[in-house]
Amino acid sequence: MRLTYKHKHSYKTLWFGLAGAVVVIVGSILFGYAQAQKQQAEKMNPTKPVPNDTELREKLTKDQYKVTRQCGTETPFHNAYWDNHKPGIYVDIITGEPLFTSLDKFDSGTGWPSFTKPIKSENVTEKRDTSYGMERTEVRGKSSDSHLGHLFDDGPAPTGQRFCINSAALRFVPAEKLKEEGYGEYLSLFQPQQQTQSQRQTGGEQPQAKK
Repeated sequence: MRLTYKHKHSYKTLWFGLAGAVVVIVGSILFGYAQAQKQQAEKMNPTKPVPNDTELREKLTKDQYKVTRQCGTETPFHNAYWDNHKPGIYVDIITGEPLFTSLDKFDSGTGWPSFTKPIKSENVTEKRDTSYGMERTEVRGKSSDSHLGHLFDDGPAPTGQRFCINSAALRFVPAEKLKEEGYGEYLSLFQPQQQTQSQRQTGGEQPQAKK
């Protein structure tokens, strides 16, 4: 009788242990899922509130802070996006607000990213700038109030404008990651371009049947 009792006690302990392990595993999975959902929700809200100055100093690099908060200018031809030719959009480094698209980017020969127009005119503001003895038009991010660059009237058609922007004020989101990062509404801008590239990779367009 004593041996039987000991076996029953051992089985009961084993089952309690297994049940506890299952609870821990399920809890870990649910917690991980909740965290993933939270991160996804943050990505799907590209326009984020502006952090305070202390947070910005911690978040931004020295050059990013100098450009966006102190109206600095980065070195031409030695910045992240002056020679970037990939399809995608450029968003505010601080808030994530969409600012420019690669479809409006052109080589101005200045060594800074240049665009013919913003992705939405209401996303940027223009301000008179008389610093350094010059008369210029400063371009700032609407939601972040960050210094982005300057606007000139020597750009190509159709606008004749050149938005000369510092790379340090921007973050580039490639076309293939737009949906993943919460900018899915802009994906349609690049689909015809992506289809053309795909056709080139597969040997060109399919021949049409003769009528």
